[in-house]
Amino acid sequence: MEGITGALFRRTHRRFFPGVDRYFMPFLSPSQHHVFTRRELRDILPEQDGDLDAVPQLLTRSGADFLWAAGELARMGYREVNLNLGCPSGTVTAKGKGAGMLGRPEELDHLLEDIFSASPTAVSVKTRLGIQDPEEFWPILDIYNKYPIAQLIVHTRVREDLYRRPARPELFPAILAASRTPLCYNGDLVTAADCRAFSVRFPGVGLMMGRGLVADPALASKAKGGPGADRDTLRAFHDALYEGYARDFGSRRNAMLRMKELWSYLIHLFRDPESYAKKLRKAADPAEFEALTAGIFRELELLPGLEPGFLFPPQERGRPNRMAPLYIN
Repeated sequence: MEGITGALFRRTHRRFFPGVDRYFMPFLSPSQHHVFTRRELRDILPEQDGDLDAVPQLLTRSGADFLWAAGELARMGYREVNLNLGCPSGTVTAKGKGAGMLGRPEELDHLLEDIFSASPTAVSVKTRLGIQDPEEFWPILDIYNKYPIAQLIVHTRVREDLYRRPARPELFPAILAASRTPLCYNGDLVTAADCRAFSVRFPGVGLMMGRGLVADPALASKAKGGPGADRDTLRAFHDALYEGYARDFGSRRNAMLRMKELWSYLIHLFRDPESYAKKLRKAADPAEFEALTAGIFRELELLPGLEPGFLFPPQERGRPNRMAPLYIN
């Protein structure tokens, strides 16, 4: 399944909840055939985003495949491409891609050499700290420091953490001191207070949000001093997404399936949602889904922000994160 933050989500999110400076697209995995699929093109063609600042992500261990894709994206008008070295999914890392590349430092060095010797665009990198132990990051950072990376986005987990364990923001000051590259922080930013405190401590460092922003769509706005989500705006955002998916997919059932994935995060913005959450997971008919979501907006109390522990309820531990993160600076 495509990531939650495809083109329709990006456009709709900015319409209702401005505040995100830059969106990172769900990753593309270019193959040796050097052809984008029609589904991929629907998400990356620049007209999909208009004047919204969006950055394509590439997931590959091949310099040749990266350079082909970056060339195609440059011809579309993109000025930056992101290399994803952070995805912890087992199906990805088993192929040496994503965070799997962090366990192959010599290969990583050669990959970056190939990319930076010929890339037609600026290249940013999203990384984790290693495979098993955060101490693995220091020789990896030495490799990154050799190259003109536009921005290094540091997710302060290792691959084997998946999303079961909290991020390690306490390591970020040492990383900032040792890096020769502009940094962006990623990991467990779920409240406006989290974001503001980090920005005060590390002025000029970008922040990247993922699950926290999908669960609380107004998070970026609140981090900049704007308002939170009110019930009417959140409902309008939800309905615009649902109807947009139904139109794009030509199926309300397929739209419902996409929205159920969104609701697995959004439900945490309501107080005591367990009964509705269980019914939503089981809903098999669009009419049933529509009645349940109407009931949520009508009956449940909307929280001013996410509760502590949102990221780590027992049923969520180990769950893969399939969304592209969203950047705020």
